Amino acid sequence: MEWFSALDGFSQFFWIIALIGSLLFVFVIITTFAGIDGGSEIGDVDADIDADTGIGFQFITFKNLVGFFTIFGWTGIACLNAGLSKPLSVIIAAACGLLMMAIMAAMFFSMQKLADSGTLDYKNAVDAIGEVYLTVGANRSKMGKVSVRVQGTLRELEALSDSLTELKSGTIIQVVDVTSNGILIVEQTKKPIEPIKTKTYEIPSDTTRL
Repeated sequence: MEWFSALDGFSQFFWIIALIGSLLFVFVIITTFAGIDGGSEIGDVDADIDADTGIGFQFITFKNLVGFFTIFGWTGIACLNAGLSKPLSVIIAAACGLLMMAIMAAMFFSMQKLADSGTLDYKNAVDAIGEVYLTVGANRSKMGKVSVRVQGTLRELEALSDSLTELKSGTIIQVVDVTSNGILIVEQTKKPIEPIKTKTYEIPSDTTRL
């Protein structure tokens, strides 16, 4: 670690960010393409950010921030090695980091759209019972997300509601309609009670043998 100790504080700052960011970036990419979607903790972080920033094209997520700091660190190191001034190095590194965030946001958005579309027929979701994942606004004022089982798979789909009150996370809903662009129209309902299965016994027709 002598080479690291020989660096000035500014260079050490970029190296620390670059190394930590690179480790997280490799982990995110591997788990994403392996279908794990970054693990449960990363998924929870992204879901919390999604709830604050809206639905659809997400620019500020955990994955995108990892990409930003990775490129920010390595670009900063390259700029300093090229002899650029510290302020200019920070500006260039930040610009490259933001560009990386935009690229990753577009990439993951496209992947999600491909996963959600495919052979999925949204009309098959009509009458399905599900649960609100991200709050759905009242009277179609805010788009949310619901978890419903469609074509044998549990999916998180965008939804609106004509309800006079907002449907908060955890609310049991039923899909009543689907718009032309694949947005579910839902209303609050109760989870159906499954009938109790009972055993039946056949009475023999000839009782004289009993």
